[in-house]
Amino acid sequence: MHELGSRTSRKRVAYVAAALIALVALLAGCTVGSQSGTPVAPPEPVVQVTQNPESGSQDVNPVSLVSATAAEGTFTDIALVNAEGRVVQGVLSPDRTTFTVGEALGYGSTYTWQGTAVGTDGKTVTVDGSFTTVQPEQTISANLNIGDGQEVGIAAPIIVQFHDTVEDKAAVEKAMTVTTTPPTPGSWAWLPDDNGSRAHWRPQNYWAPGTTVNLDARLYGLDFGDGAYGAEDLSLDFTIGRSQIVIANAPSHRMQVVRDGQTIMDIPVSYGEGNEPRNVTRSGIHMVTEKHEDFLMSNPPFYENVRERWAVRISNNGEFIHANPETLGVQGSSNVTNGCINLSLGDAQQYFGTAMYGDPVEVTGTSIALSAADGDIYDWAVDWPTWQTMSALA
Repeated sequence: MHELGSRTSRKRVAYVAAALIALVALLAGCTVGSQSGTPVAPPEPVVQVTQNPESGSQDVNPVSLVSATAAEGTFTDIALVNAEGRVVQGVLSPDRTTFTVGEALGYGSTYTWQGTAVGTDGKTVTVDGSFTTVQPEQTISANLNIGDGQEVGIAAPIIVQFHDTVEDKAAVEKAMTVTTTPPTPGSWAWLPDDNGSRAHWRPQNYWAPGTTVNLDARLYGLDFGDGAYGAEDLSLDFTIGRSQIVIANAPSHRMQVVRDGQTIMDIPVSYGEGNEPRNVTRSGIHMVTEKHEDFLMSNPPFYENVRERWAVRISNNGEFIHANPETLGVQGSSNVTNGCINLSLGDAQQYFGTAMYGDPVEVTGTSIALSAADGDIYDWAVDWPTWQTMSALA
């Protein structure tokens, strides 16, 4: 009996041991990990940050849209900085999911994102990455012929004089917008290069007095072609003044000044003698561009540094309306000048006081027409249909 009890106890111990082994195996099977026992990585943060342009981008246009967007989360802080560490201006959306750069960037510069974003899961990620803007082979700047806020005459064109040749004139023309009140039909035309390309905008007919004009030329960041880009934007606001037209008929030996439809001066003058091309006053619509109370005039080899009074320039070929006491005896009866329109001292001073940049001077009755050979402003000597064909977008 004693021996049987011992065997029964040993069997119970064996059963308990087997049960413990099975329990340990079961617990081991519930351990987090792969079948080999390697721990699984925790879930990635859900917030996703997208950059435009993508990080690492090269030759980015400095005026293109630059932004960063957070999906499944928001920005806690976000900034774009240049190579010197200056923070670029920008706007973060009210829901803090989109940051948009609000200023033009520089050429040939590297910009870096800085900041953090937090996801809907509460996890934070770092915002980084960078891109580089395009480096032009050259930049081309430009000047305007009219000052901001200036009042000009009814024949004044808008002239954009570039400092070098513009290859892609169509792209540049599209970027230059002229807005007028009241609406005024007009067109750009590209005139022959003069130390650089030049674009002129003129209305189909003379401006209406009181018209307000705005030029918005978005040239910075614009590809001008052949490796060149625009150096800066241009903007201009100006106003058209009163209507004043000079009527200058050479055979009559007289000149009229017509202000708002009323003749305010009708005076004797002398025009170019016209016996050879150099002294023919050109026929066509000239334009007042400069005024000088005293001016030294030269026309080698005939004369040099002759002082003339009350000189109003009407073209770049040397034509002026000015006082000349030496022709006083023939003013009103004979044309004897070298091409200018000569007045008495009193009449010249009176006219000088009325003249404004952009006033038209309509010369008729001579043997040679005003043309491109006579200087940089001959816009009104070109008929309207021809002018329109001179647009790069024609």
